[in-house]
Amino acid sequence: MKKITTILILSFLGFVAYAQNSPLINYGFRLGLTATPTIGWIKPEPGKTNSVALGFSYGLLGDFNFAPNYSFSTGLTITTINGKSTEVNVSPYYANANNSIPVAYDLKYKMQYIELPLTVKLKTLKADGKRWYGQFGLSNGFNISAKQDAVSGATTVGDNQKISDFTKFYRAGLILGAGGEFDISGNASILAGLTYNNGFTNITTDKNRDVRNHYLALNFGVFF
Repeated sequence: MKKITTILILSFLGFVAYAQNSPLINYGFRLGLTATPTIGWIKPEPGKTNSVALGFSYGLLGDFNFAPNYSFSTGLTITTINGKSTEVNVSPYYANANNSIPVAYDLKYKMQYIELPLTVKLKTLKADGKRWYGQFGLSNGFNISAKQDAVSGATTVGDNQKISDFTKFYRAGLILGAGGEFDISGNASILAGLTYNNGFTNITTDKNRDVRNHYLALNFGVFF
C-alpha cells in the first residue's frame, strides 16, 4: 500500500513538473492546497441508509488552464467517506452460511481513499478579483483504510473492525461541483465551493450486496 501511495504522489508531482515546463500550456498552471470537511452516506442494496456521517479530505489541487475560461482540474487528496446503514447477512459477522434466518446489522463504514480526480472546470471572466466556476468529471479512489462498527440487536459484533478483505481497492465516482475563486494577494486566491461525489461502483466484494458511498464536500482551498 505504501508503494502505491508513493507511486501516485511521484506521478502527480512529475505531471506537475512537466506541465510547468511544457510549451503546450499557454495559459498557466496553478497549484494549491485544500482542507475540506465531507458529509458522507451509504446506499446499500438490499438494505437502507441510516444517517450521514462526517469525514475529511486534504491534499493538493492542480489547475491546468488550456483556455482563458477552461481548466483541466485534478489533485491528490486523502479523503475519508463515512456513513451508516442497515444491512442483512453481512460478512465477516454473519459466519453461519447454513442459517436460513436473515440477520440484520446496523453498520458504520469508515473508508479512507487516495483520490485522484479528473475534471473539467468552466470559469466566468474575472471581475473585481473574483470569478465563479462549475466543475464536472470522474473521481478515482484507491482504498488505503477500511474499518467498520457493527451492531446486531443489542450486541456489538464489530468495533473498529478492519474490513479491507471485504472491500474493493478501487472506487469510481461522478463529480459535480460549483463555487468561486477570490483573489487575496498577487497570484494567490482562495477557493470556496460545494462538490457532490456520487460513487457508482460497489465498495464491497460481496456479490450478494451492492453498497455504494457518496459524499458532499464543503470545499476550501488556496491557490498560489
